[in-house]
Amino acid sequence: MTKVTVVGAGNVGASCANVLAINEIADQVIMLDVKEGVSEGKALDLQQTAALLGFDSKIIGCTNDYPQTANSDVVVITSGIPRKPGMTREELIGVNAGIVKTVAENILKYSPNTTFVIVSNPMDTMTYLALKATGLPKNRVIGMGGALDTARFKYYLSKAMNANQNEVHCMVIGGHGDTTMIPLTRFASYKGRQVTDVLDKATLDKAVADTMVGGATLTALLGTSSWYAPGASIAYLVKSIIHDKKKIIPCCVLLEGEYGQNDICLGVPVVIGKDGVEEILDYKLNDAEKALFAKSAAAVRATNDVLKEIKVL
Repeated sequence: MTKVTVVGAGNVGASCANVLAINEIADQVIMLDVKEGVSEGKALDLQQTAALLGFDSKIIGCTNDYPQTANSDVVVITSGIPRKPGMTREELIGVNAGIVKTVAENILKYSPNTTFVIVSNPMDTMTYLALKATGLPKNRVIGMGGALDTARFKYYLSKAMNANQNEVHCMVIGGHGDTTMIPLTRFASYKGRQVTDVLDKATLDKAVADTMVGGATLTALLGTSSWYAPGASIAYLVKSIIHDKKKIIPCCVLLEGEYGQNDICLGVPVVIGKDGVEEILDYKLNDAEKALFAKSAAAVRATNDVLKEIKVL
Protein backbone atom coordinates (compact mmCIF):
# COMPACT_ATOMS: atom_id res chain seq x y z
CA MET A 1 0.00 0.00 0.00
CA THR A 2 1.32 3.44 -0.96
CA LYS A 3 0.84 6.23 1.54
CA VAL A 4 1.32 9.99 1.31
CA THR A 5 0.96 12.45 4.18
CA VAL A 6 0.16 16.10 3.53
CA VAL A 7 0.98 18.32 6.50
CA GLY A 8 -1.11 21.48 6.41
CA ALA A 9 -4.76 21.24 5.37
CA GLY A 10 -5.05 24.76 4.00
CA ASN A 11 -5.94 25.51 0.39
CA VAL A 12 -2.67 24.18 -1.05
CA GLY A 13 -2.57 21.05 1.10
CA ALA A 14 -6.22 20.20 0.46
CA SER A 15 -5.85 20.80 -3.28
CA CYS A 16 -2.81 18.51 -3.32
CA ALA A 17 -4.69 15.79 -1.40
CA ASN A 18 -7.58 16.11 -3.84
CA VAL A 19 -5.36 15.56 -6.89
CA LEU A 20 -3.51 12.69 -5.20
CA ALA A 21 -6.78 10.90 -4.41
CA ILE A 22 -8.69 11.56 -7.63
CA ASN A 23 -5.78 10.30 -9.72
CA GLU A 24 -5.13 7.40 -7.32
CA ILE A 25 -1.49 8.42 -7.02
CA ALA A 26 -1.47 6.92 -3.53
CA ASP A 27 -3.68 4.28 -1.94
CA GLN A 28 -3.95 6.32 1.24
CA VAL A 29 -3.68 10.08 1.76
CA ILE A 30 -3.31 11.44 5.29
CA MET A 31 -4.09 15.11 5.91
CA LEU A 32 -2.64 16.48 9.14
CA ASP A 33 -3.18 19.95 10.60
CA VAL A 34 -2.78 21.73 13.93
CA LYS A 35 -6.27 23.24 13.81
CA GLU A 36 -8.84 20.81 15.15
CA GLY A 37 -11.52 19.73 12.69
CA VAL A 38 -10.04 21.30 9.55
CA SER A 39 -8.24 18.26 8.14
CA GLU A 40 -11.01 15.93 9.33
CA GLY A 41 -13.68 18.03 7.65
CA LYS A 42 -11.83 18.45 4.36
CA ALA A 43 -10.90 14.77 4.26
CA LEU A 44 -14.54 13.80 4.85
CA ASP A 45 -15.71 16.19 2.15
CA LEU A 46 -13.14 14.88 -0.35
CA GLN A 47 -13.85 11.23 0.49
CA GLN A 48 -17.53 11.76 -0.29
CA THR A 49 -16.61 12.52 -3.91
CA ALA A 50 -15.13 9.02 -4.42
CA ALA A 51 -18.33 7.40 -5.69
CA LEU A 52 -19.00 10.37 -7.97
CA LEU A 53 -15.50 10.49 -9.44
CA GLY A 54 -14.71 6.80 -9.34
CA PHE A 55 -11.54 6.66 -7.28
CA ASP A 56 -10.57 4.17 -4.57
CA SER A 57 -7.94 6.11 -2.63
CA LYS A 58 -8.68 6.62 1.06
CA ILE A 59 -8.38 10.10 2.59
CA ILE A 60 -8.01 10.47 6.35
CA GLY A 61 -7.82 13.72 8.29
CA CYS A 62 -6.27 14.14 11.73
CA THR A 63 -5.22 16.85 14.18
CA ASN A 64 -1.58 16.55 15.30
CA ASP A 65 -1.90 12.75 15.35
CA TYR A 66 1.54 11.85 14.03
CA PRO A 67 1.14 8.08 14.61
CA GLN A 68 -1.50 8.20 11.83
CA THR A 69 1.28 9.21 9.42
CA ALA A 70 3.40 6.12 10.13
CA ASN A 71 5.14 4.46 7.17
CA SER A 72 4.42 7.26 4.72
CA ASP A 73 6.29 6.89 1.44
CA VAL A 74 6.23 10.65 0.88
CA VAL A 75 5.47 13.52 3.26
CA VAL A 76 4.50 16.92 1.87
CA ILE A 77 5.01 19.90 4.18
CA THR A 78 2.85 22.89 3.26
CA SER A 79 2.39 24.23 6.79
CA GLY A 80 3.45 27.73 7.77
CA ILE A 81 2.11 31.26 7.84
CA PRO A 82 2.10 33.95 5.15
CA ARG A 83 3.86 37.22 5.82
CA LYS A 84 1.52 39.57 7.65
CA PRO A 85 1.49 43.39 7.64
CA GLY A 86 4.30 44.72 9.80
CA MET A 87 6.05 41.35 9.97
CA THR A 88 9.73 41.34 9.11
CA ARG A 89 11.33 38.71 6.90
CA GLU A 90 13.22 37.44 9.93
CA GLU A 91 9.98 36.99 11.87
CA LEU A 92 8.35 35.10 9.00
CA ILE A 93 11.36 32.84 8.55
CA GLY A 94 11.62 32.31 12.31
CA VAL A 95 8.01 31.21 12.68
CA ASN A 96 7.96 28.98 9.60
CA ALA A 97 11.38 27.51 10.38
CA GLY A 98 10.11 26.44 13.78
CA ILE A 99 7.03 24.85 12.22
CA VAL A 100 8.93 23.01 9.47
CA LYS A 101 11.62 21.74 11.84
CA THR A 102 9.08 20.48 14.38
CA VAL A 103 6.96 18.78 11.72
CA ALA A 104 9.96 17.07 10.09
CA GLU A 105 11.26 15.77 13.43
CA ASN A 106 7.85 14.40 14.43
CA ILE A 107 7.28 12.77 11.05
CA LEU A 108 10.62 10.95 11.18
CA LYS A 109 9.64 9.25 14.45
CA TYR A 110 7.02 7.30 12.51
CA SER A 111 8.32 7.36 8.92
CA PRO A 112 12.12 7.20 9.10
CA ASN A 113 12.43 6.16 5.45
CA THR A 114 10.15 8.79 3.95
CA THR A 115 10.98 11.37 1.29
CA PHE A 116 10.08 14.97 2.11
CA VAL A 117 8.57 17.42 -0.38
CA ILE A 118 8.87 20.95 0.99
CA VAL A 119 6.36 23.63 -0.03
CA SER A 120 6.42 26.01 2.96
CA ASN A 121 7.83 29.48 2.28
CA PRO A 122 10.43 30.76 1.80
CA MET A 123 10.71 27.42 0.06
CA ASP A 124 14.40 27.33 -0.85
CA THR A 125 15.39 28.21 2.70
CA MET A 126 12.86 25.83 4.27
CA THR A 127 14.20 23.00 2.08
CA TYR A 128 17.74 23.77 3.28
CA LEU A 129 16.52 23.86 6.88
CA ALA A 130 14.68 20.52 6.58
CA LEU A 131 17.76 18.90 5.10
CA LYS A 132 20.14 20.22 7.76
CA ALA A 133 17.76 19.70 10.70
CA THR A 134 16.94 16.10 9.84
CA GLY A 135 20.35 14.97 8.61
CA LEU A 136 18.64 13.00 5.83
CA PRO A 137 20.43 12.11 2.59
CA LYS A 138 20.10 14.90 0.07
CA ASN A 139 18.03 12.79 -2.33
CA ARG A 140 15.19 12.58 0.23
CA VAL A 141 14.52 16.31 0.77
CA ILE A 142 13.05 18.09 -2.26
CA GLY A 143 11.66 21.60 -2.69
CA MET A 144 8.69 21.79 -5.05
CA GLY A 145 8.98 25.37 -6.42
CA GLY A 146 10.48 24.78 -9.87
CA ALA A 147 7.66 22.43 -10.88
CA LEU A 148 5.12 25.19 -10.28
CA ASP A 149 7.20 27.94 -11.88
CA THR A 150 7.73 25.78 -14.96
CA ALA A 151 4.00 25.07 -15.25
CA ARG A 152 3.37 28.81 -15.20
CA PHE A 153 6.08 29.40 -17.83
CA LYS A 154 4.44 26.76 -20.05
CA TYR A 155 1.12 28.54 -19.66
CA TYR A 156 2.46 31.97 -20.63
CA LEU A 157 4.44 30.59 -23.57
CA SER A 158 1.45 28.63 -24.84
CA LYS A 159 -0.74 31.70 -24.48
CA ALA A 160 1.73 33.79 -26.49
CA MET A 161 1.88 31.16 -29.26
CA ASN A 162 -1.80 30.14 -29.06
CA ALA A 163 -0.48 26.64 -28.53
CA ASN A 164 -1.37 23.53 -26.55
CA GLN A 165 0.42 23.69 -23.17
CA ASN A 166 1.23 19.99 -23.38
CA GLU A 167 3.29 20.57 -26.52
CA VAL A 168 5.45 23.27 -24.93
CA HIS A 169 8.69 22.17 -23.27
CA CYS A 170 10.52 24.54 -20.98
CA MET A 171 12.29 24.86 -17.66
CA VAL A 172 12.54 27.37 -14.80
CA ILE A 173 15.54 27.07 -12.49
CA GLY A 174 16.98 29.12 -9.63
CA GLY A 175 15.16 30.32 -6.55
CA HIS A 176 11.42 30.15 -6.06
CA GLY A 177 10.86 33.89 -5.91
CA ASP A 178 9.78 36.78 -8.13
CA THR A 179 13.36 38.01 -8.56
CA THR A 180 15.30 34.77 -8.17
CA MET A 181 13.68 32.38 -10.66
CA ILE A 182 15.22 31.95 -14.10
CA PRO A 183 12.94 30.95 -17.00
CA LEU A 184 15.35 29.38 -19.51
CA THR A 185 14.15 30.74 -22.85
CA ARG A 186 17.11 29.20 -24.72
CA PHE A 187 15.92 25.69 -23.85
CA ALA A 188 12.20 26.29 -24.50
CA SER A 189 10.66 24.55 -27.51
CA TYR A 190 7.33 23.96 -29.23
CA LYS A 191 6.78 21.02 -31.59
CA GLY A 192 10.51 20.64 -32.08
CA ARG A 193 11.15 24.32 -32.79
CA GLN A 194 12.98 26.65 -30.44
CA VAL A 195 10.57 29.17 -28.92
CA THR A 196 13.14 31.88 -29.68
CA ASP A 197 12.47 31.14 -33.39
CA VAL A 198 8.70 31.31 -32.94
CA LEU A 199 8.24 34.42 -30.79
CA ASP A 200 9.78 37.86 -31.18
CA LYS A 201 11.94 39.14 -28.33
CA ALA A 202 9.33 41.51 -26.88
CA THR A 203 6.68 38.78 -26.71
CA LEU A 204 9.12 36.29 -25.22
CA ASP A 205 10.32 38.83 -22.67
CA LYS A 206 6.72 39.43 -21.62
CA ALA A 207 6.14 35.69 -21.12
CA VAL A 208 9.24 35.57 -18.91
CA ALA A 209 8.16 38.63 -16.92
CA ASP A 210 4.63 37.28 -16.46
CA THR A 211 6.06 33.98 -15.24
CA MET A 212 8.28 35.66 -12.68
CA VAL A 213 5.36 37.53 -11.13
CA GLY A 214 2.96 34.62 -11.61
CA GLY A 215 2.41 34.10 -7.89
CA ALA A 216 2.08 37.81 -7.15
CA THR A 217 -0.43 38.21 -9.98
CA LEU A 218 -2.67 35.54 -8.49
CA THR A 219 -2.30 36.91 -4.97
CA ALA A 220 -3.43 40.33 -6.21
CA LEU A 221 -6.48 38.81 -7.90
CA LEU A 222 -7.43 36.37 -5.14
CA GLY A 223 -6.36 38.31 -2.08
CA THR A 224 -4.38 35.24 -1.01
CA SER A 225 -1.94 32.74 -2.46
CA SER A 226 -3.11 30.42 -5.22
CA TRP A 227 -3.76 26.73 -4.59
CA TYR A 228 -4.91 24.78 -7.66
CA ALA A 229 -1.63 24.92 -9.61
CA PRO A 230 0.55 24.53 -6.48
CA GLY A 231 -1.50 21.52 -5.39
CA ALA A 232 -1.26 19.93 -8.84
CA SER A 233 2.48 20.65 -9.01
CA ILE A 234 3.05 18.87 -5.70
CA ALA A 235 0.99 15.88 -6.83
CA TYR A 236 2.92 15.73 -10.12
CA LEU A 237 6.19 15.55 -8.19
CA VAL A 238 4.83 13.00 -5.70
CA LYS A 239 3.58 10.81 -8.57
CA SER A 240 7.06 10.67 -10.07
CA ILE A 241 8.39 9.44 -6.72
CA ILE A 242 5.62 6.97 -5.82
CA HIS A 243 5.40 5.45 -9.30
CA ASP A 244 9.10 5.76 -10.16
CA LYS A 245 8.34 7.83 -13.26
CA LYS A 246 11.89 9.21 -13.60
CA LYS A 247 10.44 12.55 -14.74
CA ILE A 248 12.80 15.45 -15.35
CA ILE A 249 11.42 18.12 -13.02
CA PRO A 250 13.13 21.33 -11.87
CA CYS A 251 13.29 21.02 -8.08
CA CYS A 252 15.04 22.69 -5.18
CA VAL A 253 17.82 20.30 -4.09
CA LEU A 254 21.17 20.45 -2.32
CA LEU A 255 24.00 21.42 -4.63
CA GLU A 256 27.51 20.15 -3.98
CA GLY A 257 29.46 21.72 -6.82
CA GLU A 258 26.75 21.44 -9.47
CA TYR A 259 26.14 24.69 -11.33
CA GLY A 260 29.09 26.19 -9.46
CA GLN A 261 27.32 26.20 -6.08
CA ASN A 262 27.88 24.45 -2.76
CA ASP A 263 25.90 24.10 0.48
CA ILE A 264 22.70 25.58 -0.89
CA CYS A 265 19.31 24.23 -1.97
CA LEU A 266 18.29 25.72 -5.30
CA GLY A 267 16.13 24.80 -8.28
CA VAL A 268 17.83 22.76 -11.00
CA PRO A 269 16.68 20.05 -13.44
CA VAL A 270 16.64 16.66 -11.73
CA VAL A 271 15.43 13.14 -12.39
CA ILE A 272 12.76 12.20 -9.83
CA GLY A 273 12.05 8.54 -9.10
CA LYS A 274 11.44 6.11 -6.26
CA ASP A 275 14.65 7.21 -4.53
CA GLY A 276 13.68 10.87 -4.70
CA VAL A 277 16.38 12.89 -6.44
CA GLU A 278 18.11 10.30 -8.62
CA GLU A 279 20.24 12.59 -10.78
CA ILE A 280 21.04 16.28 -11.15
CA LEU A 281 21.23 17.16 -14.84
CA ASP A 282 23.79 19.61 -16.21
CA TYR A 283 22.09 21.89 -18.73
CA LYS A 284 25.35 23.63 -19.74
CA LEU A 285 24.34 27.20 -19.02
CA ASN A 286 25.90 29.99 -21.04
CA ASP A 287 27.69 32.90 -19.38
CA ALA A 288 24.55 35.06 -19.10
CA GLU A 289 22.55 32.21 -17.56
CA LYS A 290 25.40 31.39 -15.18
CA ALA A 291 25.43 35.00 -14.01
CA LEU A 292 21.69 34.91 -13.34
CA PHE A 293 22.06 31.64 -11.45
CA ALA A 294 24.87 33.06 -9.30
CA LYS A 295 22.73 36.12 -8.55
CA SER A 296 19.80 33.90 -7.58
CA ALA A 297 22.06 31.83 -5.32
CA ALA A 298 23.36 34.96 -3.59
CA ALA A 299 19.80 36.09 -2.80
CA VAL A 300 18.85 32.68 -1.41
CA ARG A 301 22.05 32.57 0.68
CA ALA A 302 21.10 35.90 2.23
CA THR A 303 17.80 34.38 3.31
CA ASN A 304 19.53 31.24 4.56
CA ASP A 305 21.79 33.41 6.71
CA VAL A 306 18.72 34.48 8.68
CA LEU A 307 18.45 30.89 9.94
CA LYS A 308 21.84 31.30 11.61
CA GLU A 309 21.01 34.77 12.92
CA ILE A 310 17.89 33.48 14.67
CA LYS A 311 19.82 30.37 15.77
CA VAL A 312 17.54 27.82 14.12
CA LEU A 313 20.59 26.12 12.62
